[in-house]
Amino acid sequence: MVKEPPVAVNRGLGLPDDAFEQRKPLRGQITKREVRAVSLYSLGLRSDSVVWDIGACTGSVAIEAGLIAAQGRVYAIERDENSVDLLERNIERHGCQNVIIIVGEAPAVLSELPDPDSVFIGGSGGHLSDILHCVVGRLKPGGHLVVNLAALERTQEMYHRLKEMGMATEMVMVNAARGKEMNDGTVRLESLNPVFVVSACREENLGD
Repeated sequence: MVKEPPVAVNRGLGLPDDAFEQRKPLRGQITKREVRAVSLYSLGLRSDSVVWDIGACTGSVAIEAGLIAAQGRVYAIERDENSVDLLERNIERHGCQNVIIIVGEAPAVLSELPDPDSVFIGGSGGHLSDILHCVVGRLKPGGHLVVNLAALERTQEMYHRLKEMGMATEMVMVNAARGKEMNDGTVRLESLNPVFVVSACREENLGD
């Protein structure tokens, strides 16, 4: 099921986490701004890119990708129907005309979409292996894939799997801390949970 986006309004890049509405019991599921910045850069976005955001959740990555790929299309794929209203509200809030919601489970719903230039995987619903197989097969030559992971063991597995699939692969850990002002005026740092960003590029001759 495809839902068309709302009318665009003025908005900027580098949106803070609280710029996105979140379900209170699930706060923290959003891709944090610091991790989002690294992930978006690693996606190699152009102004006319076709982007898949698999496991879009609040839509933070899809929305900022839509700002960069302003003449392209971003497909925000979300299987949890309870999250779709939230995703719609965030897209409307930031007026992203080029972000289109796809309600359903990957990889099944991916068959109806145009081949992507960039793919972000923030959630897989337990189908990561099948999703990877589909993405690597559909990704355009020179295209970029980014996967965010919390566990080192899964990160190592992902890295080596993508290498075996012929992708040029890199890995970085984003370990950030934010300043918090205390009652006495001093500022202390609060650490965010580290996130592993695995990025891969489909070489021009992959599969030839």
